[in-house]
Amino acid sequence: MEPLKYKVIKSTTQYNQYCKLLEGLVTLKKKSAAEADLIELLQVLIEKYDRDNSTFSDAGPVEALRYLMKEHGLKSIDLAKELAISPSLISDFLHRRRGLSKENIRKLSARFSVDQELFNRPYDLAPQVKKRS
Repeated sequence: MEPLKYKVIKSTTQYNQYCKLLEGLVTLKKKSAAEADLIELLQVLIEKYDRDNSTFSDAGPVEALRYLMKEHGLKSIDLAKELAISPSLISDFLHRRRGLSKENIRKLSARFSVDQELFNRPYDLAPQVKKRS
């Protein structure tokens, strides 16, 4: 029997390698059946590692997104383009002026291969400043 090419993630180095590979596969315009299967497998392995080694258990959605963007070298405008959403939405979320829709939570969780629950936790919004007339 030949050895498995992909295994349960046991180190941060392996985790980062799988994340990088997944990111490359997800951005392909056309995916073969084998690539689609590999994407699914990597998502399962990465999600298991995230659950077992959750670094986000105490972080709120805003902090988690800031961390993920930094880890992936993304600016707000880059992420907005990737997800086909408004850059102002990302900015408003990061500055706690606005919450995320279910659709955007799904997009973020798929983009970063994390559980949707990470972005679906309650958090406080910044108080709105009233404009004087």
